[in-house]
Formats: sequence, C-alpha cells, structure tokens
Amino acid sequence: MKQFWSDVIQYRGTHYDFGYTQGEQLRDSPILINRRKQWGPKKDRHFLINPDEVTQAIRIFAPGVWDEIRGLADALQLNMEEAIRMFGGYYLEYNRSGCSIFTDSDYMIRNYDSHPVGYEGRYMVYQPTDQGYAVIGPSMQITGRVDGMNEKGLVMGYNFTHRKQSDDGFLCNMIGRMILETCASVEEAISLLKKVPHRHSFSYVLLDKSGESYVVEASPREVAVRRSNVCTNHFHLLDEENRYRQEESRHRETEIQEQQQYTADPYEAFRVMNDSDKDIYSFKYDAAAGTLHTAAYFPKQMKAWFAIGPDRKPIIFDFNKWLQGEKINVKRIKGELDYPKPFVNMALQ
Repeated sequence: MKQFWSDVIQYRGTHYDFGYTQGEQLRDSPILINRRKQWGPKKDRHFLINPDEVTQAIRIFAPGVWDEIRGLADALQLNMEEAIRMFGGYYLEYNRSGCSIFTDSDYMIRNYDSHPVGYEGRYMVYQPTDQGYAVIGPSMQITGRVDGMNEKGLVMGYNFTHRKQSDDGFLCNMIGRMILETCASVEEAISLLKKVPHRHSFSYVLLDKSGESYVVEASPREVAVRRSNVCTNHFHLLDEENRYRQEESRHRETEIQEQQQYTADPYEAFRVMNDSDKDIYSFKYDAAAGTLHTAAYFPKQMKAWFAIGPDRKPIIFDFNKWLQGEKINVKRIKGELDYPKPFVNMALQ
C-alpha cells in the first residue's frame, strides 16, 4: 500500500479572485504538467472546441464559473481559448470509471471509482461573494466537481454509463459544478439536467433536505428521472443507452441493496461502501474502476465525510460552521491505495 493525499482548499471571495488564486497555486503544482502529459497528442484531435460556443454555454448555465476561468487564465498567462479547453469542462474526453452510490433520507454515500493517475487530489470548500451557492466537495479538471453538497443542502454525485455516441456538450464534472452552484433543490437540479447539453451518458444522483432521492439518467439524446436510493453504472429507464456488458454493475447494485438493508446508522452504511471485505469497494485501478474516495453528505446536518482508500475512518467536515465563518483546520486528507503511481497533485509523472 502506498500513501496518497488530497489537499483541502478553502476560499471565500469572488469567482474571478478564486480562479486567480487557484492559478497561482497551480503554478507550483505538478497537476497541469501531468495533465498535459496525459493528454499528449490527443489534445488537438479530441479537444477541439468552438470558443464562442463554449463561452456562451458557460455564461448561460454557470456565469460565475466563467469568471473563475478568466481568473485562472490571467494567473497562468493563458489565452482564453486554451483556458476554456483546460478548465471549461466542455467537449473533452472523459475516461471511463466505476462508482457506486447509496442514499437514505438523511444522507448520501458514494464511492468514486476511477484511475489513480487521473485523480486531482483537491478537496474544495468555496463560498462565492458575487453569485451562486457555497459548495463542498472534490474537484475534477479544476473547475468541475466529482460530488458534493451546497449551502442549501442539495447533494449530488454522478456515475458513468458510457461515452459512446457522444455529442457536443458539458462533461459530468462541470455539470456537477453547475448543479451545486446554481440549484437549491432536487427539482431545480432536475430542471437544469433537462436543459444542459450532455457530452456523455451519466446518472446524476440527487438528494436534498426533503429526504427524497432521485436518479437522473442523462445522455446526449434523452434525460429520464426515477426515484431510487441505489445507483451504479447502468441505466434503468434508458436501456438502449446501456453498454453491452452490465453484469458487474448489476451485481454491485444488488450487493449494495442487500448489505445496506441491515445497517442501523450512517457509520455502518459508510463501512458497507468503504470496507475492503464488503464486495463493493473496488481494487480494479488499472481498469479505471478502483475506488479512490468514499464520500458521505448529510443535508440536514450540513456535514460531509471523506476518506481516501479502503478501511478508513472518515474525516468529518462541519460545513455549517464553515459557512458561519469558522476555518477548517485540516490541510490534507491522507489515505492508502494499493497502486504504485501517484495522483496528479502529488508528483510529476
């Protein structure tokens, strides 16, 4: 087992200033260098964008994020086309991943399964002073969010279905950021998911203080909504959008349903997802389907739990106290994974 970590980054201020501050931090980080190496020659072929089209789309759905990208561009001395390509979350390739989500009326617990060398290792706590809601959760492609909770108690996590038959549109992580920053309830999030253009096919799991949990199955062609408290990597309603092989995803779904019915409290539910002997935590890192983090969100308590690697006690963040002005004292979340190569934030690859 090798030690891994995620840096905790907290900020209060305008989106532009937040972007500029992140840009200054990224100048001294291996993240962007590693990203460019990973993209390599694919960038010019797969990362084609129409800057005007993307600019307009971001300004419509997430105007604050547009200001954040401007701040990043200025700090990193990038032209806006390059900044949009790197941080706009639009029309880029997304590696396949696993992921499992379980919800109760009081919480959501989520395993994020992907490849370690693509994981950013940034746990963000941001309160904008210009527009949008405060959000807590891990980042992806700097501006996007993998999962998270906002100040209204709306919780979001997404699960990969497939990237075949992709179309022009936003990636899951940018859509996640849009949901958390602009929506106050499950109903508002569903409405946004029906309007925003989707690049790939993903399920978005939503929970708010009402205790009702919904799975939104979204592809570039269609969006469908169902009530459910379990989600893995296949659609139920949009069956024609599913991958040919679904056995592993359906098995994991059944395991979650069977094991969670015997849990008596949130910590036991967290253990079902995070313990290495429960058949839900995944070690398939080379297949881009190994569990990197286990996150839990509590919309009524306004608390977030987070752990890297298996068999870990979660770090507990009191988001409500942070919103009231208290500072989070945790600077780094540490854990261990059975994989030799680091996250992109840890060292040059």
